[in-house]
Amino acid sequence: MLKSLRMNRRHLLWAAAGWLAAAALPVQAQGQANNWPTKTIRIVVAFPPGGLTDAYARLYAEQLTAKFGVPAIVDNKPGAGAIIGIDTVAKAPADGYTLLMTTSGTVYQNRVLYSKLPYNLDKDLTPVAVFPSGPLVVGVPEKLGINTMAEFMQYAKKNPTSMGSYAPGGYPHMVADQINRKEGTQIQTISYRGESPMWLDLASAQSQIAIGSYQAFATVQSRGVKAIGVTGSYRSPKLPDVPTLVEQGLDPRLVGLEGGLPLMAPAGTPEAVLKALSQVAVEGANTPRAIQLRETFAIPNKPKNLEGTRADWARDVPIWIKLAVDLGIKLD
Repeated sequence: MLKSLRMNRRHLLWAAAGWLAAAALPVQAQGQANNWPTKTIRIVVAFPPGGLTDAYARLYAEQLTAKFGVPAIVDNKPGAGAIIGIDTVAKAPADGYTLLMTTSGTVYQNRVLYSKLPYNLDKDLTPVAVFPSGPLVVGVPEKLGINTMAEFMQYAKKNPTSMGSYAPGGYPHMVADQINRKEGTQIQTISYRGESPMWLDLASAQSQIAIGSYQAFATVQSRGVKAIGVTGSYRSPKLPDVPTLVEQGLDPRLVGLEGGLPLMAPAGTPEAVLKALSQVAVEGANTPRAIQLRETFAIPNKPKNLEGTRADWARDVPIWIKLAVDLGIKLD
C-alpha cells in the first residue's frame, strides 16, 4: 500500500512538472529549428475520422499549410484506447514534423489507468495547445422516459444499464464509475472506436446513456435521443435549457471539469518550433472556418498560447490524475 501511495504521488508531481522537464531539454538541432518547416507536417489523430478530434486536426492542418506553405496531413491511427496513435508520436523525432491530436483523458489519466504503457506520458510528450471541447452532452433514448440524471440513476438501480464511451478510461467511463460507487449502481461501460458508433447504438437503445460532443449528439437527436444534462461548469450554448450535471447535484470534482483535445509534440522539440505551432492554433481560432467549427460543436472557448497552455496543464493534469487514482480504475 505504501509503495502504491508513493507511486501515485510521483505521478502527480511528474504531471505538474513534466512539461518543464521537456522544455529544459537541450535544443537538438538549432540550425534545423531555424529553417523549420521545410517538409510535410504529419498530425497523428488517435481516433477514427469524424468527431471533434478529427475535425480540429484537419482544420489545424489547413492552417499550418496556409501559414508555412508546406503540406500538413492528418494520419488517423485509432485503437487500443489511443495508445497506438500516442506511441507513434512519442517515438517520433523531436523536430516539429510529427504531432499528436487526442483527447485529454488519454494523456492526462492513462498514466495511472494502465499499469504499463509503451511510452512515458510524463517525459516523452509536451503540450503545444489544448483545443477546448466545450460542454459534453449526456444523452439517453427517449423511449426510456428519463428526463434528469436523478431519474436515470433510479432507472440504473433497477435495470441492466450500459454507458457508451468513446475510449477506454475516457470521461464517460469515469462518470459511470463515479455513479456506481456513490449510488450502488452497476452501469457497464462500453468502449467504442470513436463517437459515431457510440451514438448510433444509443439511438437504437442498445445502450442506455452516452456522453459526447454536441455535434455528434446532434446527428442522432432526431432519431429518439434526448439530452438530460451537460458536463462542465456552464450550459451548452446549443442546449440552454439543459442543466449541467453540477446543477443536478453530481460531484463537481469530475463532472464540473472541462476536458479538451491536446495538440502535442515529442519532448525535446525546439522551443521556437513549439511557439510557432502554438501561435498557429491561437491565430487560427479567429478564422471563419474555426468560428464555424466551434459554432457547430457548441464550443465558446478558444485555445491559449504556449505559456497559457503550460500553466493550465500544470494546474489541471494533477487534478484529473488524482480523480483516476481515487476511483481506482484499471484498464489492464
